[in-house]
Amino acid sequence: MSSEEKPTTSKESFDVFYEEVKEIEKRDSVLTSSQQIDRLLRPGSTYFNLNPFEVLQIEPELPIDQIKKRYRQLSILVHPDKNQDDKERAQKAFEIINRAWKILENEVTRKKCLDVYEEAKERTDHMIAEKRRKIKKENRFETIPEDDPAKYKHAIYVMVMKLFADMERRRQQLDQRDQEERKRKREAEIEEEERIKADREWQKNFEESRQSRVNSWHDFQAGKSKKAKKQKRMQGLMVPPKFKPESR
Repeated sequence: MSSEEKPTTSKESFDVFYEEVKEIEKRDSVLTSSQQIDRLLRPGSTYFNLNPFEVLQIEPELPIDQIKKRYRQLSILVHPDKNQDDKERAQKAFEIINRAWKILENEVTRKKCLDVYEEAKERTDHMIAEKRRKIKKENRFETIPEDDPAKYKHAIYVMVMKLFADMERRRQQLDQRDQEERKRKREAEIEEEERIKADREWQKNFEESRQSRVNSWHDFQAGKSKKAKKQKRMQGLMVPPKFKPESR
């Protein structure tokens, strides 16, 4: 290094790297229709597509009007009508683009996504600080991988993906619990409906058979009366005549 050259600082290295990443993203953002469809449906896409910023290939701090512009560009690019030779896959890619836009156009859900990035940076910085404390405690003089701006950015990226995956896992767990609760309530409702139906059926049969029971009781009483009279008459026939002595 000549005496006139100045050493490159960590910040300057990061700025250079950031510009390079921007150029790469700019280049990738003009992928062809088939390339965009492949990108959105590549192996592991379910995991990557949880991040709507990743889906639209934009930075989190991008204004909403620019996000909308990017969404329109991609939605036109992967639209099934524009990809008749790969319509089924294009439809899936189109739905992924739409889902990402729905998340980001809503202020509440967009804020949650931005919070994920903020939390990812905080966790990454905390992890780096712990590594440095450990190195210092062991009296070692060495750098850590994340001192490299590229690896630092990658560490944040990995953490962002992890946090989005955690969010999705929690959402699925809540959905499952909600479905189980709704199923349990519905089963209880069906059981109650069956009980009420059975009670009504019993009451209906009871009312319909009331007259029959009354008639049966009357017939029974009438039968008892006839039987009693018959028994009395039979008893009367069976009584021997009284003996009358002969008169002389």
